[in-house]
Amino acid sequence: MSANDTYEAVIGLEVHAQLLTDSKIFCGCSTKFGLPPNSQTCPVCTGMPGSLPVLNRKALQFTIKTGLAMNCSIAGFSRFARKNYFYPDLPKGYQISQYELPVCEHGYVEISVGGGTRRIGLTRIHLEEDAGKNIHEGAGTYSLVDLNRAGVPLMEIVSEPDMKSPEEAGAYMRKLRTILRYIGVCDGNMEQGSLRCDANVSVRPVGAVALGTKVELKNMNSFKFVEKALEYEIKRQVNAIKSGEKIIQETRLWDSAAGVTQSMRTKEEAHDYRYFPEPDLVPFMPAETWIEEIRASIPELPDARRERFASAYGLPEYDADLLTSERPLADWFEECVRKGAQPKAASNWIMGELMRLLNEDGISIEGSPLVPAGLVELLSLIDAGTISGKIAKTVFEEMYRSKKSAALIVKEKGLLQISDASELSAVVDQVIASNPNEAGRFRDGEVKLLGFFVGQVMKATKGKANPGVINDLLKKKLSGK
Repeated sequence: MSANDTYEAVIGLEVHAQLLTDSKIFCGCSTKFGLPPNSQTCPVCTGMPGSLPVLNRKALQFTIKTGLAMNCSIAGFSRFARKNYFYPDLPKGYQISQYELPVCEHGYVEISVGGGTRRIGLTRIHLEEDAGKNIHEGAGTYSLVDLNRAGVPLMEIVSEPDMKSPEEAGAYMRKLRTILRYIGVCDGNMEQGSLRCDANVSVRPVGAVALGTKVELKNMNSFKFVEKALEYEIKRQVNAIKSGEKIIQETRLWDSAAGVTQSMRTKEEAHDYRYFPEPDLVPFMPAETWIEEIRASIPELPDARRERFASAYGLPEYDADLLTSERPLADWFEECVRKGAQPKAASNWIMGELMRLLNEDGISIEGSPLVPAGLVELLSLIDAGTISGKIAKTVFEEMYRSKKSAALIVKEKGLLQISDASELSAVVDQVIASNPNEAGRFRDGEVKLLGFFVGQVMKATKGKANPGVINDLLKKKLSGK
């Protein structure tokens, strides 16, 4: 829904996901990112006359795997088509894609937004080759073309026009990325272009059945930009209609610096591409046994894992959501639990101290210098009363930085918790004597001052005093019992 109560938005997304294959879709060239321009090319991916494509089996396997994970039906008969258009980064003059017979159809994903759940339909998931990249930077009145990306395998995931707001579109994109990363078919790196999104958006009067004229938005390389571009475009269309302007079907680019969409070209229709069956590739008919093998290889998906974390481990919804947002993070947490950690305690330390340090260093959980066994050891020292929770934070960061064990750090730094009541009694006496006014106020009923005294004792013992023992001593001595 737009910010205006008179009109509503209708949004559909076309998401291109680069598949995690080592080689391109129709040849043996590398798909590695960031190599010198035009160094990963051959006659097939550069469209040399007489060269013939051969389908990468893993690319097809990954597409089927994605379709199954997103509740699609898998076609028993599918084939490629030629999508004909001219552009400098398309050396053949056509793209090998799919048209009337895609690999996957009629799926859905569920998103959580606004405190509820919505099901977003998928029209199709098909397989195609990527184009090259035009480079317009540098001096001169010419552009350069890098064909390293030409022939890289892509899945195009086409949604139904089921989304009603930029927030829903953002939630949908995040859900797709999470699933793709969970099943290991795409790394989801939007900055490198391995996950790209085009949006189709129109507006119509609230309650109307007929769709408005759709506009395609391109050049959105982050979730934030997808949401901002849609927000701007919805407002632009509503304002245009109110001013009596006619919306035209066109492609617009998102200018993130200016925060506006700008017209690029009129939008093509399917017939403009003159699709016809690809003559150099035979249709494919995946065996049912192979499809079932692929289905069996799909791991527990994020929705199911989130529900299990909440039910099996008793975690709050917030914890379960965050911990299952990335498969490696969920795996890290479960390894802690398997090694004996209490689930909520492990969750608190992972979401708090560990994520803070990882974010500061700009690394993911896969690159964490601290392993699950290290956190489990630390938690066991806290549970045994060997160290206090406050000291544990110091030990945790030292473990993260040095990779030393918790026990070794505690020994080297003399951080053992003081739990001997006779040893702490003198410290408590000194703190009470040093704060007579506060002691009097406590005895007059200002019981919240107990926290002040606990803090003073912790300060005097450099955080090593056992909080439970301190509390007992303070209550007895302050009340005169």
